[in-house]
Amino acid sequence: MSSLSGRVQTVLGLVQPDQLGYTMTHEHLTMTFNCCYCPPPAHQAALSDGPIVMKNLFWLKQNPYSKKENLLLNQEVKAVKEELISFKAAGGGCIVENTTTGIDRDVKTLKRLAEETGVHIISGAGFYVDATHSPETRSKTVEQLTEVLVNEVLQGADGTDIKCGIIGEIGCSWPLTDSETKILQATAEAQTQLGCPVNIHPGRNSQAPFQIAHILQEAGADISKTVMSHLDRTIFDEEKLLEFAELGSYLEYDLFGTEMLNYQFNTSVDMPSDNDRIKMLRTLINNDYEDRIVISHDIHTKNRLVKYGGHGYSHILNNIVPKMLLRGISQENIHKILLENPKRWLTFK
Repeated sequence: MSSLSGRVQTVLGLVQPDQLGYTMTHEHLTMTFNCCYCPPPAHQAALSDGPIVMKNLFWLKQNPYSKKENLLLNQEVKAVKEELISFKAAGGGCIVENTTTGIDRDVKTLKRLAEETGVHIISGAGFYVDATHSPETRSKTVEQLTEVLVNEVLQGADGTDIKCGIIGEIGCSWPLTDSETKILQATAEAQTQLGCPVNIHPGRNSQAPFQIAHILQEAGADISKTVMSHLDRTIFDEEKLLEFAELGSYLEYDLFGTEMLNYQFNTSVDMPSDNDRIKMLRTLINNDYEDRIVISHDIHTKNRLVKYGGHGYSHILNNIVPKMLLRGISQENIHKILLENPKRWLTFK
């Protein structure tokens, strides 16, 4: 504990918080997402298989989870490396890599990418949503799950000595399952022991973030060291958003670059545009929550890489920041959102 306090833990070891630079708080650099494959309509079935081709890129953007190859980001290590070099050249310093058990975390590859690009990479401990839990995970008690989380931070993940620097993203469904509830309780206990940052993937319902926050609080978690991810696809009502903001977590808008007509995982939702996301950031800033905002892209499919005509990991730095300035968000607040807030969150207590 004493060796972690006041520092940030990357896949290459401990660093001082001031070394991080501009930080994307929710990305994936290598993972698989087969667990969330959505078969296309029968008349489009042929598009599901085979390689990604230019003439189908618009269809792929609208149906990213219906193309099997698109779900295998782990095949694109070379392209990701090139993007991280571009990210650093654009002013980026750190990527928080939220891949957890269940979607093929690969800490060895993360370490190699950090060594070869000079970008700080922080790996996540824990488990993704219930659909990916193994029978062994389901059978564990809260105490046993806590031990797994603590060991991934203090000893190393996946049989290596490469240590995680956050717990998360911890996957939650809607409605929350018994296995997910146990993992949330274990997350709270591990955070109490470690003083570490936590990142939560909430279920796709506007009540999910509230439910999760209450479970964490009841289990003794430090909500002020916890990020609630994916708010841009979860809470759309301004009043409800401000109500949630009062609970004290970090508020993460992490789907920058994702714009589609129909959100495959919840067709009742109209996925916001990047302009909409910027408007919500302004709402939070105007209500004095600028110290609790973090942003990212949550890249987890191939089509969002530059190689496949996507926006890539530098989109926020190259395109969103200039638009934020045009819409009256000050450079001071941008600095808070991209540097000061992530640094404060990622530093062990």
